[in-house]
Amino acid sequence: MKLLITGGAGYVGSVCATVLLEAGHDVTVIDNFTTGNREAVPAGARLVEGDVADVADEVLADGGFDGVVHFAARSLVGESMVRPEEYWQHNVVTTLRLLDAMRAHGVDNLVFSSTAATYGEPEQVPITEDMPTAPTNPYGATKLAIDHAITSYAAAHGLGATSLRYFNVAGAYGEVGENREIETHLIPLVLQVALGHREKISVFGDDWPTKDGTAVRDYIHVRDLADAHVLALESNTPGTHRIFNLGSGDGYSVAEVIAACREVTGHPIPAENAPRRAGDPATLIASSERAHEELGWRPSRTDLRTIVEDAWAFTSRLGDRAYSARR
Repeated sequence: MKLLITGGAGYVGSVCATVLLEAGHDVTVIDNFTTGNREAVPAGARLVEGDVADVADEVLADGGFDGVVHFAARSLVGESMVRPEEYWQHNVVTTLRLLDAMRAHGVDNLVFSSTAATYGEPEQVPITEDMPTAPTNPYGATKLAIDHAITSYAAAHGLGATSLRYFNVAGAYGEVGENREIETHLIPLVLQVALGHREKISVFGDDWPTKDGTAVRDYIHVRDLADAHVLALESNTPGTHRIFNLGSGDGYSVAEVIAACREVTGHPIPAENAPRRAGDPATLIASSERAHEELGWRPSRTDLRTIVEDAWAFTSRLGDRAYSARR
């Protein structure tokens, strides 16, 4: 297939682009490098530098595209609370322009990078796709709005689409992994301590109703995530919009993650208890049964040590080039 990957220089986008190239597909990447890394764009992909809203129509006008995988977005929850206008503009407006460009050039196969943030604070776990969506921040709200837009485009214009709602993506694949200037994910933050970029890791609450008192999250290996995108592209049906949760179906606590990072890195990784953060649920675990049954997707890299080992192999190779030295 000839495929367009928006945000293909980002963490998940670059891994997905790499996997698609390895599978023999023709890949074009659009990225403006606001948060993506130029070196993460895989060799063999055509690169178009620019904003999706500005260049997607011109790129798709070249013709012959069989599908689009849309990763490009602003994705920091905290930032979305203080700059919501940027999230509505860059996420929703940009996606509408992309959808219209796809219509104009006859491209009717879309996989969209959605998020578990669309559910907000769930009343029960594991979270299934039929549970209420009640995002608690503009980031989640914009992703949910895009899901609604895709549903209407599918019904009215014959678009075949899949939205993949990720939970906690982690790990690395070969030369590609997490390397952001502003990091919010637990595993790379813990590994920053092992690298000497942080003095310690903060544990937000040690009195949650969990097995060890720390919050529990569902971690999915980024390579497993890429596999789901390939399956979605290959099975989209015109006029249908599917939504799948992607997670391991199990959970690891913050304390377990820190312990695994200590074991893998050989670093003591000091940790300090801090107050709970408002809006944090005790446990977030996905049900991926629908993805198993309808997409044929099953994660195979769910062991926490495997996830941490892959992340550390990538991070330690970068050394001082990994992350920014934030304390």
